Amino acid sequence: MRTTFSVPSRKRRKRVLKQAKGFRGARSKNIRTVYDALDKAKSHAYVGRKQKKRQYRRLWTVRINAACRQQDMNYSKFIHGLKQANIDINRKMLSEMAINDEQAFAALIGKAKEALAK
Repeated sequence: MRTTFSVPSRKRRKRVLKQAKGFRGARSKNIRTVYDALDKAKSHAYVGRKQKKRQYRRLWTVRINAACRQQDMNYSKFIHGLKQANIDINRKMLSEMAINDEQAFAALIGKAKEALAK
């Protein structure tokens, strides 16, 4: 007699079904459909982890640009001025400064303008 739902296979199926919890319809119930759904979900998750980094950098750039334009400067000239002034601050920190510490950000803009003027 052949067992088709023995302990290891049942354990494997339960683990996979648990991962598919929250999926809609057959994608969380039928084991064959669940395998496909999980493969797709895992590939999307992989791509999403890469996209998240890009999206945050875009957000920081937009925030820095908005803060620069309030000080009569644009983003690209600001970054170029910082590079010429040998000021090495990443965009995440620049974004935080633009939001929370406007005086320090204004000082950085001043340094960038000085470096560009030279």
